[in-house]
Amino acid sequence: MEIDFLTESDRACWESLARGKDTYFQVERGDDDYERAWRRLLDDEQARGVAAKLDGRMVGIAHYLFHASVWYAGRCYLADLFVDEEVRRRGVATAVIEWVARDAREHGFPGLYWNTLEDAPARALYDKVGKFHKGLILYTYRRDDSRVQT
Repeated sequence: MEIDFLTESDRACWESLARGKDTYFQVERGDDDYERAWRRLLDDEQARGVAAKLDGRMVGIAHYLFHASVWYAGRCYLADLFVDEEVRRRGVATAVIEWVARDAREHGFPGLYWNTLEDAPARALYDKVGKFHKGLILYTYRRDDSRVQT
């Protein structure tokens, strides 16, 4: 397995996986949303995107960003992690999480965190690799509830 930063040549495969992630989470986005996210992942200093490849085929993606913290050293938010259904349970997600954690630590952002749906099948993995604080609930503020923001 190879994991590395996304490059221009990864666009089509990345978008296919990103759309698969959105379909899974029932999120609707327009073509402009994918273009904007793609540009951020390639051009922004704080937002990053990586691809996991098995035998040269992209099978997983992760998007993450670095940010300051009031109480801790910098933190890293794993915004998206998605692995092609055909290769799940083969260690891809674990390897990607470990890769992101290492990259964050090397850049001075040692705290890595993420969230997921309460009933997500991936929680079995997350419970093994993550340290969770039971009882914390994520709230998001939306002025307009007609569109779900993820």
